[in-house]
Amino acid sequence: MARILASAVQAVDPQEAVYRYLQLKGNKLAVAETTYNLDDFHRVLVVGVGKASQPMSIAAASVLKDHLTAGVVISKVINPELTRPSDGRIEVLRGDHPLPGIASLDATRRLVALFQDLHEDDLVICLLSGGASALMTLPLPGITLMEMQALTGSLLGCGATINEINCLRKHLDRVKGGRLAGLIYPAHLATLILSDVIGNPLDVIASGPTVADPTTYNDAFEILQKYQLLEKTPESIKSILINGAAGGMQETLKDDDPRLIRVQNVVVGSNYQAATAALCKAQQEGFNSILLTTYLQGEARYAGDWLAAIMKQVASSGEPLRRPACLVVGGETTVILRGNGKGGRNQELALGAVAALDGSKDVTLVTLATDGEDGPTDAAGAIVTGETAQRARRMGMNAAGFLAENNSYEFFDHLGDLLRPGSTGTNVNDLAFLFVF
Repeated sequence: MARILASAVQAVDPQEAVYRYLQLKGNKLAVAETTYNLDDFHRVLVVGVGKASQPMSIAAASVLKDHLTAGVVISKVINPELTRPSDGRIEVLRGDHPLPGIASLDATRRLVALFQDLHEDDLVICLLSGGASALMTLPLPGITLMEMQALTGSLLGCGATINEINCLRKHLDRVKGGRLAGLIYPAHLATLILSDVIGNPLDVIASGPTVADPTTYNDAFEILQKYQLLEKTPESIKSILINGAAGGMQETLKDDDPRLIRVQNVVVGSNYQAATAALCKAQQEGFNSILLTTYLQGEARYAGDWLAAIMKQVASSGEPLRRPACLVVGGETTVILRGNGKGGRNQELALGAVAALDGSKDVTLVTLATDGEDGPTDAAGAIVTGETAQRARRMGMNAAGFLAENNSYEFFDHLGDLLRPGSTGTNVNDLAFLFVF
């Protein structure tokens, strides 16, 4: 099982992803299928934001060689092992995640300062990966960082999707919703994106800083209404959304905005890529394998119960696969906070499967956050078998009680069934592996 999980993470290695899509031949820089003649550019800048931005920037610097002028990268964790003397042209800064903090604010200001006095003969290479929405923040005038933290926390706790959360972020921030591209204009901009959003919608990944935004201020306001968050929302934020919906605020950048005319966006890694790599490895290991979906969504606990039902079907009937079977699932679920426990969506998904798999023979469910960090914990996910519920009962633990408190971390920690691979340096959503032996 470990080799299958490792193959998924290795397939979306951020450095290799950059090397596949960024290549230099002479003075011609190929970014996917677009070629830039570097003789035509006065400066080449590199900026990066996200959990994988540091290794992505190392690869970009390696490709660009002496053509690189300068750069700024904002990451959650700074890995000194990835910093080489030749990369001194790129300043690596730390931001805050999952909630934006003062480090994110300061780092974003430093990044934006790099764009002063850009011209048409400048080229900016932008590297985006998961976590960028929190790591890069510059609230609109009138909104405090504390207010943004409170709003983000409320959205995360009520089960809002990443699309909905980022819709709010785009309309309350000066660098999201295409506005970063607006700051870089009139320079040329090529963005390499390691996607952490289901279906790879460019306007949602990292809150779409370099692409057109199809959402509106009215959409953002309706999300607050949907989750009954208006009473908890600061007046400054409500005022901006109401004013924006009435046409009193400049919207995020749209498809016809001339500031997007010199922008290229390329997805260089995704959940699907990781899932298919795991599928191939499982087949090599002798498993009958299938990719069920990379669009798993919904509340984590119910998704876990659903995955358990599929595993029981395989175990009882050999459908849709005969034993030994490995079914791969990708996506991103949500957690609605009802209790005061500790965990993340991958751990809660696993906990949601415990009761349903109770007593099942020769089954194992493994959940994995591909960045190695599930929620505010040091675990990436958890392991569930048909014996998990019985083992828990012997220790005086009831899975339903822990689920009611959103306390998946403590449950699996007591059992010794947490996955703790550490930070993987990449981030392409979540994976679940359904093994029936």
